[in-house]
Order: sequence, then C-alpha cells, then structure tokens
Amino acid sequence: MTTQAQTTPAKPAQPDPDDGFRSRTFRGVSPLGIGVAGLWLSVIVLLPLAAIAVQAFGSGWGGFWDAISADAAVDALVVTVEVSIVVALINVVFGTLIAWVLVRDDFWGKGFVNAIIDLPFALPTIVASLVLLSLYGPNSPIDIQLNATKPALVIALTFVTLPFVVRQVQPVLIELDTDVEEAAAVLGASNWTIWWKIVVPALLPSILTGAGLAFTRAIGEFGSVVLIGGNIPGQTQVASQYIQQQIEIDEPVDAAAISVVLLLIAFVVLLVLRVAGRRQSRREEQ
Repeated sequence: MTTQAQTTPAKPAQPDPDDGFRSRTFRGVSPLGIGVAGLWLSVIVLLPLAAIAVQAFGSGWGGFWDAISADAAVDALVVTVEVSIVVALINVVFGTLIAWVLVRDDFWGKGFVNAIIDLPFALPTIVASLVLLSLYGPNSPIDIQLNATKPALVIALTFVTLPFVVRQVQPVLIELDTDVEEAAAVLGASNWTIWWKIVVPALLPSILTGAGLAFTRAIGEFGSVVLIGGNIPGQTQVASQYIQQQIEIDEPVDAAAISVVLLLIAFVVLLVLRVAGRRQSRREEQ
C-alpha cells in the first residue's frame, strides 16, 4: 500500500514595504538631473580648463615648453613648490595638534578658538597680506622684519591653509572610539605608544587629505603673498605672481602655460590622495 506524500504549497514571499521606498528614493537621479549637473560642471570647470589649455598651446608644443622652461618660470615654480611643501608639513603638525586640543580638551574660550579657525576662509586673502605686512614689515611693532623673505611666504600661506588640516582631522577625532585607547592604557601602553600605534593610523587618511588640500591651495595662492612676499624673481616670486607679471607684459601664452603646470601639479596630488584613500578604505574593510 503506497501513501501519497502531501506537500504544503510554499508561502509566497511577502514584499518588503521598504523596497518601494528605497526604489523611489535611492535608485539614482533622473537623466534631467544628470544633464543639469553635467552642464553646470562643464560651464564652471571644464570649459575654463579647456580654454586655458588651448591658450597655453597657442604657439604649439615648442612654445609651451619654452614658456615653462624659462629660467624665471622655473625659479618661480621651484619657490612655489618648496614653500608649499613646508607649509603642508607645518599644517600637518600644528593642524593636527589644534584639532586634538579642540576635541579632547575643554577650556575657556574654546568656542571662540573653534570659530576663528575658519576665519581665513572668510577673510579676503589680501587683507591677511596687509595684516602680516603691518606686523612683520619695515614698521613692525614687534621689531621683526620678514617682508620679502621666504619665511614671510611660509607664514602667509600657513595662515590661509591652516583650516584644511584642522577641519579634516577634527570630525575623525570626534568619531574615534576611545575604548581602544583606554584598553591600551590599562594594559600598560605609554601615551606615546597609544598615539603612534592607535591614534595616528586612524587619523592618517584625514591628515594626508588635509595636507594635500593645503598644498594645492598654497601653490595657487596670490592675495596673501602679494604684499608681504616682495615678488623678488628667483627668491620670493611665486608662480601666481609670475603669471600676473606675464599678463602685465602682454605674454598671455606664457601665463597660461604656467597655469597649466600648476593645474597638473594640483591634479596629480589630488589623484594620489584619492587613490591612497581608496586603498586605505579597502584595508580597513578587510
């Protein structure tokens, strides 16, 4: 006698009520939105970059090379890169320190200090140059004359780029879990060991990003150095001042060529930072 197996029909899967919401909300943007974003990006960024590139090669590759290999142009680029590297390193140290103090310490006037960090973003940079000239110029009230020197360039560029490192590191410090640091301290680790083995690796991507942004801002800065820098060719003349000089003597091709070089330097730095950030994220996910 055989028995027929009875099978229970499978219960149909109930639709997730959140699926419709996700599909309506997070499924991407419409073609119109993509078109508007692409048009805006083209008008604001791509077209100006294309125009400056076309002008830089207006006399052909030979003219472009002659413009960027001229002694005065090379000197200006070398001064710019050297000073910008020093500024980025200073910002790494003191920007990280300031972010640490703002997050981990409580003191009177903390809100005021936190507010003035963003002052260079709002202050016209030529005003900063005027203030620094008044402080370190020929009539210095503290008897320190730095105008028309490389230290003056470093001070001016550090002033306008400091917020980049602070504002990159500060949010990471706020979100950083202190339980690991406390556990390491309980196990006998010194403050130095905790800093280098736990805190610095967690902050490194944000520190590098802030340093890169500070560097790229410094290589193109003009207003903050126009008065205090002195614009001495081969000594304190930065690339932005050299570009202005070429425009004044009616050499727009040379000015455009140096501008393209600065754009390439900034692009390479930002690209390296993006690649390094992606690799760091992948390591953390693993």
